Amino acid sequence: MNDATKSRVEAPFDELIIREYLLDNPEFFCRYPELVLAMRLPHPERGTVSLVEKRQEQLRSRVQQLEEEITALMGAAYRNEQIYMFNTELSFKLLECKTLAELRDVLSTDLKKQFNFSHVRLITAHDIDNELSSIWQQRFVQEHYFGRLTQKESQRLFGSEVGSVALTKLSNLDNKVIFAIASPDAAHFHPEMDHLLLDQLRRLLEHLLPQL
Repeated sequence: MNDATKSRVEAPFDELIIREYLLDNPEFFCRYPELVLAMRLPHPERGTVSLVEKRQEQLRSRVQQLEEEITALMGAAYRNEQIYMFNTELSFKLLECKTLAELRDVLSTDLKKQFNFSHVRLITAHDIDNELSSIWQQRFVQEHYFGRLTQKESQRLFGSEVGSVALTKLSNLDNKVIFAIASPDAAHFHPEMDHLLLDQLRRLLEHLLPQL
């Protein structure tokens, strides 16, 4: 039995009752302010500190935490704004494309330049192509797939091994089409990532491809 456990067992009072009383009566220390200064709490670096010092330390820690959260939110907001602006500009460029080759070129050039992707492809998955049909069936439990591929799948889709991929199925067309993006970073695409950008591109491509 350690000292803390022994102290609780030997205490002539129920500590939980005291805890509940203080929680129910936060004005207690206002009536007895001398206790605030008299109480000493263990501190890993300074030995002991007063209750006031402990509270100040907790508040400083909370303020720092809030500042870090605000900084992270501002960073996310900025990134989302940049993605929105890029997607808007890309959408206008795609709407101006007159041929499928031109559309493929705009998609590939702009996405690679903006996000440093290694590959951007639009691939038609004909039923006679067993490998593509297999990828379509196994990877598209939902509209998108984010993550890693097998070496065989990478070779079939991109002609080389890649780090991680984002695959989007375009199914509202005469043929099954895979919109495939690859990053050299194995951790870039992951199952928990947001797919708003790809949702918007998918809808636009499904609208444009039958016209080209």
